[in-house]
Amino acid sequence: MKALIQRVTNAKVEVNGKITGQINQGLLVFIGIEKCDEQVQADKMVKRLLSYRVFYDANQKMNLSIKEVSGGILVVSQFTLAADTNSGTRAGFSTAKPPEQAKVLFDYFLTQMKAGYHEVASGVFGADMQVSLTNDGPVTFLLSC
Repeated sequence: MKALIQRVTNAKVEVNGKITGQINQGLLVFIGIEKCDEQVQADKMVKRLLSYRVFYDANQKMNLSIKEVSGGILVVSQFTLAADTNSGTRAGFSTAKPPEQAKVLFDYFLTQMKAGYHEVASGVFGADMQVSLTNDGPVTFLLSC
C-alpha cells in the first residue's frame, strides 16, 4: 500500500462538478492499493498517517501530527500509485489490486481512518475526480506499508 501525502492549507475533490470532500489545513492522502495489500497493511497505514509528523511545532520543526494540529484529512483513491514504472515509457498496472478487491480494501481503510480520527473526507473510488489543493511548504511524502 502506498500513500502519497501532501501537507495542505486547503484541498477539495469534485466528481461531476459536485464537491465530495473538502478540508482546510491538513493532509491530502492519495492511496494506491497493490496486489499483495490486505487489511493488515491498511491498519498499519492508518496508524502511520495519524501519527506521521509533518506539521511545525513552536521551533519550526516538523514534530506535530495531524491529531496534534486538529487538521482535516482528505483521502483520494489513486490506482496509478500502484503502477509498475520500472521500464519502458508506459506504466503497467499488473501490480495494482483488481478494482473490485481494491474498492473493498479502500472502503475498509476509509472506515478505519474515520474510526481513528474526527475529520476525514474522501473522493469517490474509481470515479473521474478533479482534485484541487494548495500544498503547504511544499511538503510531500511517499509512504509504503
